[in-house]
Amino acid sequence: MKRLHVHLAVDDLDRNIAFYSALFQAEPTIRHADYAKWLLEDPRVNFAISARGRAPGLDHLGIQVESDDELGTVRAALTAAELPVAAQQQAACCYAKSDKYWTVDPQGIAWEAFHSLSAIPLFGDDIVIRVAPVSNCCQPSEQGDPS
Repeated sequence: MKRLHVHLAVDDLDRNIAFYSALFQAEPTIRHADYAKWLLEDPRVNFAISARGRAPGLDHLGIQVESDDELGTVRAALTAAELPVAAQQQAACCYAKSDKYWTVDPQGIAWEAFHSLSAIPLFGDDIVIRVAPVSNCCQPSEQGDPS
């Protein structure tokens, strides 16, 4: 089963945790000094925020899957959509080790398809893999730490 992933960069983690906890009527599933994540069933979403020095706003969107087979299905859908796709295996990011595929939509928004394999004790050093946009009219901005 797939889950929509949304990752926002924020300037005040505690203030945003209070806001999103009230909005979702739930405390974060995972919380660290620089990161929080809600794994919600209603709506079914992996909603993450991080305060790691990035400009506040949308960092990236994604689709989280529960198996390698589902990840292959999402990769095939991205390829069929004629989007550029970059693979990333065993990536260490957001306190998890994951296999991933990155793309960028026609607006330049980074999309991540991923299967989390295990929890790790560090945020990690993975970065959004930059892929060329579908159109020459919209170059994506530089991005830092994902998920």
